[in-house]
Amino acid sequence: MLELNAGPSAEELIKDGTEATFMQDVVEASQEVPIIVDFWATWCGPCKTLTPALEAAVTKAKGAVKLVKVDVDQNQQIAAQLRIQSIPTVYAFYKGQPIDGFQGALPPSEVDAFIEKIAAAGGGTADGGLGEAVAAAEEMLAEGAVQDAAQTFAAVLEEDPMNAAAFGGLVRANVVHGDLDHAEAILNGAPAEISDAPELEAARAQLELAKQAEDAGPVAELRAAVEANADDHQSRFDLAQALHANGDAEAAVAELLELFRRDREWNDGAAKTQLFTIFDALKPNDPVVLNGRRKLSSMIFV
Repeated sequence: MLELNAGPSAEELIKDGTEATFMQDVVEASQEVPIIVDFWATWCGPCKTLTPALEAAVTKAKGAVKLVKVDVDQNQQIAAQLRIQSIPTVYAFYKGQPIDGFQGALPPSEVDAFIEKIAAAGGGTADGGLGEAVAAAEEMLAEGAVQDAAQTFAAVLEEDPMNAAAFGGLVRANVVHGDLDHAEAILNGAPAEISDAPELEAARAQLELAKQAEDAGPVAELRAAVEANADDHQSRFDLAQALHANGDAEAAVAELLELFRRDREWNDGAAKTQLFTIFDALKPNDPVVLNGRRKLSSMIFV
């Protein structure tokens, strides 16, 4: 299993700045890493929501950026030099120069986006390396190291419970392991805010297909039934499920497209629904998806 880096402590990433330390804490320190400067005051209401959001985002970035908090009442000379006219005001410094900033409180999502932008300017990432961990877990899963992949996805979620890629990966790891009940429980436990994320939609589709595979019939018998009666739509649909269960997504899509061509309304449009389930379970750039979507579109818009 990949060990996640705990990163620097909060004390190393966040500090209170003063006029005496501004040159060292901001200008000099920004030669190595971007420094976010939060100009605030004890009487400032919006500061009470912005500062914690900044602290959380900087901590999550694990050293890609640092935060210096400057009380404008206690450090009026610095505030005047930087022409701070209202608070909260946030500046980002890199290589000794201000490179970006904003005034007023922002929602946490916009604060995260700002930190991500500044981290990227310094050549880092704001996710604290979690993206690399997810990529490593995906590689483990592809190579068959299912348990290690699952443990790494779970470790990412401990760091970032809203990480849709890790949630989807953990679901898929359990699907591959054959523990469909656990996979479904994980999927159902995903936060509502990310329940519609593409990574979870893909995992949901793979879980549905895995459930279908448990009841899939024998390919040879189903193919014989279709050959005996080309309008036996149920047998063709079951054949598509069996083909997918046996790892032949391309052939499954071909059968479903043929079913759609023959009777697109059969069983409340089951062929089209199943096609989209397969497409969702695969990568968007998979040739099976690209060709299947193109053929389906040509049939729909004839």
